[in-house]
Amino acid sequence: MSGIIRFGTDGWRARIAEGYTYDNVRRCAQGFAEYLLAKGHQGEWVVIGYDKRFQSESFAEACAEVMVANEIKVYLTQEATPTPVISYSVVDKGAVGAINITASHNPPVDNGFKVRNRYGGAIAPEGLKDIESRIPESIAGVKVMGYAEAVEGGRIEKFDPKPAYMAQIKKLVDLEPIKSAGLTILVDPMWGNGAGWFSELLAGGTTKVIEIHNTRNPIFPEMTRPEPIPPNVDVGLQNTNEYGADVLIITDGDADRLGIGDENGVFVDQLRVYGLLAYYLLEVRGERGPIVKTLSTTNMLKKLGNMYDVPIIETGVGFKYVAPAMLEHDALIGGEESGGYAFRGHVPERDGILAGLYILDMMVKLESKPSELIDLLFSKVGAHYYDRIDTRFSGDAEARREQILASDPKTIGGFNVEELNTKDGFKFSLGEYGWLLIRFSGTEPIIRVYTETTDPDRVQAILEDGLRVAGIK
Repeated sequence: MSGIIRFGTDGWRARIAEGYTYDNVRRCAQGFAEYLLAKGHQGEWVVIGYDKRFQSESFAEACAEVMVANEIKVYLTQEATPTPVISYSVVDKGAVGAINITASHNPPVDNGFKVRNRYGGAIAPEGLKDIESRIPESIAGVKVMGYAEAVEGGRIEKFDPKPAYMAQIKKLVDLEPIKSAGLTILVDPMWGNGAGWFSELLAGGTTKVIEIHNTRNPIFPEMTRPEPIPPNVDVGLQNTNEYGADVLIITDGDADRLGIGDENGVFVDQLRVYGLLAYYLLEVRGERGPIVKTLSTTNMLKKLGNMYDVPIIETGVGFKYVAPAMLEHDALIGGEESGGYAFRGHVPERDGILAGLYILDMMVKLESKPSELIDLLFSKVGAHYYDRIDTRFSGDAEARREQILASDPKTIGGFNVEELNTKDGFKFSLGEYGWLLIRFSGTEPIIRVYTETTDPDRVQAILEDGLRVAGIK
């Protein structure tokens, strides 16, 4: 199947066997190869990795066949590998970029194609547009070399990315106190690439790691998709109580996002987790540096920035904005509302494994359970409440955008609208009471309506008004 391929906030995703075909994946790889060649990278190496979705390893091999035919050599992961490990491998191997076959948190019927730069981070929007422009119109414009021939000629080299990444993690966080803390940690890798990593990293002490959903199952039972938010995490939250665990650590399908459940089996939303991670770095570790946040994440970061005198840089949604900003500002941490967090001294890429270890280290150093950490955070910045509604839509997205802009609401959820930010979607500032954001997904026909507010009784009212503004109700 031919046709125009567009990259969303984090690459291209489509339904397997419909838009996501071998021909179209090869077309994407050809576009990326030509992008790299235009930058003078002929004869250099890229890393290619993949997740545990249907046929991902075969799609990865198809990409490798295209890259080597274009005089770019390939380090191919020997098994399904977490996205942050693939990204770190780019730096460790001195490669010029990466291809990652994954649809991350999308439904089981989808797969995806992500690209990364030489820093292991997302490619900026102008780079993605350049790659898109180089994707051939049909498979006739794609160069392919046979896989066996490429391996025999040394152009494709399979490798194990685990040792280098594990060594990097041990430089960033002292694992011994976590191992000896006697914690019971429940890990839900959501049938994905995060399986086994916490168990291996934290083995050898009194802390016990229990895993669920840790085998390959591309239909992702007991959840609608491997996204670490309710209701997909409900089974994990129930098991937290059944196992008497101190915390639930959840990674999404490719392990670049983190979800947390507290010791009571209550989900800790991603905005609170970001607040905890920032507080941990600033207060517990005593580090300083800019914080990069997307406009869809928490105002708690601005309050922490004022408290610790560090700048806050706000970007559009997606790591294609966050990663370049982290590099530009040498940021301490960067993150987004979806549960993706990246850290200085590592790669400018979401890392659900490292983020989870930092939460565990915070628990150990402050001798606190997750609910107690939230209480501590709120004692510093005040209580904040968040929720989001995703709704599929049909019809013209641009017409809906014009309708939202024309609506010009004066109040939302009973609060006065003080400002409208249209940097990425429509963010209505409600002053000290919070915000409402309406955005169109970059990868699916979905409108997302988000809010964060300091008034727990107004969350649903704000969302309802947001749906009306978006023309959903």
